[in-house]
Amino acid sequence: MTADQPVGPPVDAKPAPLPGPVTLSGRYGSVIRLAAAQHSSDLWQAVRGRDELWTYMGYGPFADEPAFVAWLAGREPLKDPYYYTVLDPTGRAVGLSTLMEIRPAMRVIEVGHIVYAPALQRTPLGTEAQYLLARYAIETLGYRRYEWKCNALNAPSRRAALRYGFTFEGILRQHMIVKGHSRDTAYFSMLDTEWPARKAAFERWLDPANFDNQGRQKTSLAGG
Repeated sequence: MTADQPVGPPVDAKPAPLPGPVTLSGRYGSVIRLAAAQHSSDLWQAVRGRDELWTYMGYGPFADEPAFVAWLAGREPLKDPYYYTVLDPTGRAVGLSTLMEIRPAMRVIEVGHIVYAPALQRTPLGTEAQYLLARYAIETLGYRRYEWKCNALNAPSRRAALRYGFTFEGILRQHMIVKGHSRDTAYFSMLDTEWPARKAAFERWLDPANFDNQGRQKTSLAGG
């Protein structure tokens, strides 16, 4: 290498640890390691009959509870994606999220396989769960790039990524075949250097003072 060849800034090349079975506690609920035997009944009741939740997934919808329970049991032992369950304040399971596409040597990780029951959608807990996972991945585990990817046609997922503070990077064309359909994939990322500002925005939004007596937000996360 000659002196006039540009290279990126030096970084700590120590690999990041893998995600683990932690409990991430928040103000509105918690995120814990998936325990299929414990959570499957609540999750099935939360998602049954909502086929639209699975449109952009590579699996589902499920014909009945035994099929869903069998699928969920097969998810639990996986190391990548690594599954977490979102619990409401009563301890009821209302959603799933994973840390995935884990590249410890590059310190890159993705949040994905997000399944939110209607009871979790557009709630403080739904946002808080994403805050807790991002904080865990970036602050605790030390990942430097936190990714979000989705079907380019999945408008709600793309809006969510931008709302949470991810930066849109582009679209990989004909990136995948999912359920017999071509998929273009939209790429988003959040960097460790950007996290302090993103964290502050999350915490301002999650503050109880940001909600009126009817639970309506006063300032949006995207606008905050």
